[in-house]
Amino acid sequence: MADPRGFLKVTTRQDRPKRPVPVRILDFKEVQVAQNSAVLKTQASRCMDCGVPFCHQGCPLGNLIPEWNDLTWRGQTAQAVERLHATNNFPEFTGRVCPAPCETSCVLGINQPAVTIKQIEYSIAEQAFEGGFIEPIMPDRMLGKTVAVVGSGPAGLAAAQQLTQAGFTTAVFERDDRVGGLLRYGIPDFKLEKDIVDRRIAVMEAEGTRFRTGIEIGTDITWDDLKKRYDAVIVATGATQPRALDIPGADLKGVHFAMPYLTESNRVVAGDLAEPTINAAGKNVIVLGGGDTGSDCIGTAVRQGAASITTLAIGAQPSADRADHEPWPMFPKVFEVSSSHEEGGERSYLASTVEFVGENGTLTGLKVAETEIREDGRRGPKGGTERIIPADLVFLALGFTGQENSDISEQVGAELDARTNVARAEDYMTNVPGIFSCGDAGRGQSLVVWAIAEGRACAAAVERHLTGSTVLPEPVFPSDRAIDLAL
Repeated sequence: MADPRGFLKVTTRQDRPKRPVPVRILDFKEVQVAQNSAVLKTQASRCMDCGVPFCHQGCPLGNLIPEWNDLTWRGQTAQAVERLHATNNFPEFTGRVCPAPCETSCVLGINQPAVTIKQIEYSIAEQAFEGGFIEPIMPDRMLGKTVAVVGSGPAGLAAAQQLTQAGFTTAVFERDDRVGGLLRYGIPDFKLEKDIVDRRIAVMEAEGTRFRTGIEIGTDITWDDLKKRYDAVIVATGATQPRALDIPGADLKGVHFAMPYLTESNRVVAGDLAEPTINAAGKNVIVLGGGDTGSDCIGTAVRQGAASITTLAIGAQPSADRADHEPWPMFPKVFEVSSSHEEGGERSYLASTVEFVGENGTLTGLKVAETEIREDGRRGPKGGTERIIPADLVFLALGFTGQENSDISEQVGAELDARTNVARAEDYMTNVPGIFSCGDAGRGQSLVVWAIAEGRACAAAVERHLTGSTVLPEPVFPSDRAIDLAL
């Protein structure tokens, strides 16, 4: 299948020759643009066409979608901004990088295209900053309580902002040189330019949140010392341990995890590095993994000038429509085309990786075979179908298995679950009184919208722990059934 411009080819055939990436000049500027105002208003008005709105059920934040859609249709921007921020600290992030589970829960989606909720959210967020509607929210009084937040991704930032606005003295510790976590160094600029992150951090600093960069808790400061210095500690370190592929040749030069590649590219764009050490220019690139991280690798390799890009998936190509076993309002596994897929490369399905092939310690190709379903129900390579795809670089974008280290367990005795997440009770507190965990560090790899929701809920739990009551709002989480099906 190809789009009219010829930039995308999707194939399940294994014998089709590889097509070079089109030679084009692409920069790292954001590719998303706001909808035309007339189209936006029309889309917002469509939200009023359903009987009982169900979009809240698909959103972990419980966003008041019909309310700010109606206000957008009426042209009441200030009120729309207020309703949007009532449940979401960072709509400018979710409007760009969230996969919009709310749209798959849109009632109109039963028999027609869903309302473009994500685009409307993006538009309101941008109007909020452009119109001067975003101002620091200062606490009415200081409570005399201190909280340390470890990690400055969306979960940590949401928890910190909630607590600061409620009157807690809050400090965010980040091991990197800049604030933002994977928002900063994991997501490419063509999806989220970093001045978008910086402008929100500036608001948080004006509110009183303190940021401490270049400090790794567990090494520069022990977890025990941090616990002694603060009344409460929130672990929001993410789940950044990459999932490896245990096949022969995995140690060859040219085989890389996706995140170091994306991080280095982001540092080049930021001006911290002159050239990347992992450079796809003129090389044959293979991406293993069909999620957002794999898509980000494609877009980055296109911009670096790769000779060819192939994405391999072990499973079959998803259907373009909902499957019968994933009816509305579930989050369906459907064939998706991101902006990066439109820019170049091939996507090949039913391809099982067998071995990384190389010479003198350097990658030269990837041996693959057709995927077959075995008697035990597991997928694996079909004998006699092996072939070698030339490759200079392979990026492993196979997801994450948990948080990176056990320092917190060794230093303060915090328990880890079977997936190395920082185990917590329903109130987000670990087995160590005063230490909480939220976001990917507590629930495992998930979506940015879940991270923000968990940060908000954890902040309310910390407030209750330290003061005996809470005024901070808590999200009413939907069932995990729809969201987790997408992971």
